Amino acid sequence: MTPTLHLSLDRLCLGEREVLHAVQLTLRPGEWVALVGPNGAGKSTLLRALAGLLPIQGSLRLGDTPWPLLSRRQRAQRLAWLGPAELDGTGTELRAEEAVMLGRLPHQRWMGLASEADRQAVDAALSAVDALPWRQRPLHSLSAGERQRVLLARALAVEAPVLLLDEPLTHLDSPHQADWLRLMRALAKQGRAVCSVLHELHLALRADRLWVVHEGRVLHDGPAGDPAAREALQQAFGHRLRFVADADGWLALPA
Repeated sequence: MTPTLHLSLDRLCLGEREVLHAVQLTLRPGEWVALVGPNGAGKSTLLRALAGLLPIQGSLRLGDTPWPLLSRRQRAQRLAWLGPAELDGTGTELRAEEAVMLGRLPHQRWMGLASEADRQAVDAALSAVDALPWRQRPLHSLSAGERQRVLLARALAVEAPVLLLDEPLTHLDSPHQADWLRLMRALAKQGRAVCSVLHELHLALRADRLWVVHEGRVLHDGPAGDPAAREALQQAFGHRLRFVADADGWLALPA
């Protein structure tokens, strides 16, 4: 069963600068949340705080368990992370499927061989991002978009109940962005808890829930289709947006 992920913090500082203030958020099972806001709002910092990657003045819980009480293996099995440009300049001689297999390390014994379950998880992840045809290619031979899909597949291969994605659509073309949207909805329907930092507001407004961040504070935490979500977006982006209704909800366009 997928646990909730709850973050409660008074503030979070990077160096001398206070980046986040008075945040109370819960990521729930069966829900895809889009985390949005202007440049410098604190989106990526907030996602890293949710992943337990930054020290906070407050608390982080996975289900009823405080984050510090979980072992590293437990954390890695229960929460999968995709950060921006993680494959740039490192491990480029790895084949695509080998890079995806790294997502299975939390399930393997030290120096153990990959199991049949590991191989099946890797195959399923590669298939989900349309990467099976070039699974044997080294990373250095892949385009930026193809390497981004390898990163996503690696996160999927963990099969964690909680999935945190920072700018997952970087370098992806429009058809693969649409594939990604369908995949997020499918994961949520399976009962996963998913949160993604997005700059693509037209896709963020398709999420189940929207977290709008501005100047280190959460302006909105609620359904993406609520009028309050659009009001918060206008405030965060300096009233430089206009919204157009379509068959699937709302589009956010430059004013």
